[in-house]
Amino acid sequence: MTKTQVLIIGTGFSGIAMAIALKKAGINDFVILEKAQGVGGTWRENTYPGAECDIPSALYSYSFEHNPAWQYKWSEQPQILDYLQHTSDKYELLPHIRFGEEVVRACFNEEEKCWRVESASSAQWRSQFLVAAVGQLHHPFTPDIPGQDQFEGEQFHSAGWNHDIELEGKSVAVLGNAASALQFVPEVAKQARQLTVIQRSANWVIPKLDRPYKPWEQWLSDKVPLVARLYRLRLWLRNELMVYPVMRGNRLLQFWLRGMHQRYLKRTIADPELRAKLTPDYPVGAKRVLFSDDYFDALARSNVELITERVDSLGSGAIRTQSGREIPVDVVIYGTGFKTNPFLAPMDIVGLQGARLHEVWRDGAHAYLGVCTSGFPNLFMLYGPNTNLGHNSIVLMAESQARYIAECIRTVQCEGLQTIDVLASVEQAYNEELQARLKDMVWNALGESWYKDGTRITNNWAGTTWEYMRKMKQVDWQAYRLE
Repeated sequence: MTKTQVLIIGTGFSGIAMAIALKKAGINDFVILEKAQGVGGTWRENTYPGAECDIPSALYSYSFEHNPAWQYKWSEQPQILDYLQHTSDKYELLPHIRFGEEVVRACFNEEEKCWRVESASSAQWRSQFLVAAVGQLHHPFTPDIPGQDQFEGEQFHSAGWNHDIELEGKSVAVLGNAASALQFVPEVAKQARQLTVIQRSANWVIPKLDRPYKPWEQWLSDKVPLVARLYRLRLWLRNELMVYPVMRGNRLLQFWLRGMHQRYLKRTIADPELRAKLTPDYPVGAKRVLFSDDYFDALARSNVELITERVDSLGSGAIRTQSGREIPVDVVIYGTGFKTNPFLAPMDIVGLQGARLHEVWRDGAHAYLGVCTSGFPNLFMLYGPNTNLGHNSIVLMAESQARYIAECIRTVQCEGLQTIDVLASVEQAYNEELQARLKDMVWNALGESWYKDGTRITNNWAGTTWEYMRKMKQVDWQAYRLE
């Protein structure tokens, strides 16, 4: 059994930020467990054509690790992955990482005041602190459709893209039309003989206005740090002041974004029936707002058809819709997103008195500040319950959480203490207030979405990133039981 002070699970943006925060706090006795063979999290896993971030690169990056070499304003997957690999190398994190170790169970030992962690390979670790940095979007969701096992063509999820399959000249069906499909559909449309996109509901789509950075812009970003900081500040303020109010239902800004969507539709699609299919019937922001410069253009192609019927079944070489229509297809691609609830699944996490986290969260995940749940001492989370955003960069949240957690760990160690556990009353009061605020947000306009677990919004933060960062700046020690 390997012993360490801190055990981190995951090497995506959050896990890397956590490791760097520990180093800056003078804590070097830590291990990072990663189920794959490389760092990067979602940017390692999602390699589908057209994969890129929907937050500008200047903001979707660490504040302490500026990258003047971004090629585009909205960078593609390979360069984001390179950025994470570079950051891991620069801060000498690789010696701390154990690749190929997927955590299956973590149990808090009440006598030893530590966590005992087991991986799928049966390797075991003993650590005083456990930090889960596994993210919310990493377990692909593939719907269960009658006849899937009878389909004789190729089928795969976009998060496990099969690059060995040649799409040229084939009939392809894409199930789903959200964030991932929005990016790979234009690329598939260029190759496929016929592309059928099956849409459950329309999305609000805003033009990205993406373009390559010019050499002089990259030079200025590298040589004049103040310019880079001001540009990042401008992007952040725009999202805080103009996009966040949309999530609160601001009518003027809702009208503004609806207008951008409608102008994009009219500019690219002449068919009024198709435009109607692509116009959502819910407020802007109730589902994730999407950004694209070429999605509607792809749907306007002569070899692309948009269908709004539900799929009834799969045959040996066709998709059957609920109306009975059969669509011959050679390849089925699932752009159906991810399983976001329950949080931290499928890991079995056991706290005080044998309490299992998934049972404590059976009515919806909850945590104090999104980082800790009462009854699970010395367990912290990054990108935990109610810390997702609909308007700004999640990296901002991850950095705040990492600094906060590192301060908790440093103080506990310096004071010669063994455990830190948030008080149940504090966590309950925090979440009651948070859920009351969330009722006024636009996400409640829909009965079902990946933001929710039943009727409870479990994924999203109710405020601005500025508010959250202020809350995370100092630890309120009165909120915790220290032993």
